[in-house]
Amino acid sequence: MSANFNGTGNLGNTPTLRHVRVEDEERPVCEFRVFFDRSKPDGEGGYEDIGGFWLTVNIWGKRAEAAARHLAKGARVKVEGRLRQDSWEDKETGEPRVEIRLDADDVTLALSRIEQIRFMPKAETSERDDAAAA
Repeated sequence: MSANFNGTGNLGNTPTLRHVRVEDEERPVCEFRVFFDRSKPDGEGGYEDIGGFWLTVNIWGKRAEAAARHLAKGARVKVEGRLRQDSWEDKETGEPRVEIRLDADDVTLALSRIEQIRFMPKAETSERDDAAAA
């Protein structure tokens, strides 16, 4: 069973795009870290930071390539996806390690931090079908 998650936060690093073999094909995956902040009204019209947490985010396929092109450290994003727990043994200490990761279905830029947008030409029908399958 997976836990659905959606949250808003800031990228803590420049996204990394790599290609991994999945069965018989190479698939693009983009990885980055997001700090999901928590705040509450401060009573004076502003907000007070009350903590937050970091997650490593992975997004696959055509969305991975788009994320690598458009996202940058510090970008404010909304991320939707499923939480997953990874476990491994530390190579140096032999200690067990655990990390919660987010497999993203979608990443959206916060409009308040965008200076300019340029739209791509409308996709042909076959391109839309390919994107939907990814």
